[in-house]
Amino acid sequence: MQQPMDDATRTAVEAAAFRRLVEHLRARTDVQNIDLMNLAGFCRNCLSKWYRAEAAERGVELEDLEAREIVYGMPYGEWKAKHQAPATAEQRAAFEASHRHE
Repeated sequence: MQQPMDDATRTAVEAAAFRRLVEHLRARTDVQNIDLMNLAGFCRNCLSKWYRAEAAERGVELEDLEAREIVYGMPYGEWKAKHQAPATAEQRAAFEASHRHE
């Protein structure tokens, strides 16, 4: 029978999973944020906003660009210049269709 996970272990596992997700997103620069938004409903920018909000809940204030740098692994402007392609008409249409209810 599986042992229940205590809070400290759960927090450590969740933190490790978050770090793996961030590393995966850093490595997959071919996956555009709009693709993530269209498929999953969140992107790297969303993740950085959640990170900043959780830090603020714990008394740590981060600027938006600081949180983005944590997620992107480099300054956001640099990532955009190196990796962000203009959204295609199809990507924009899919985004609009998937966000109509918001």
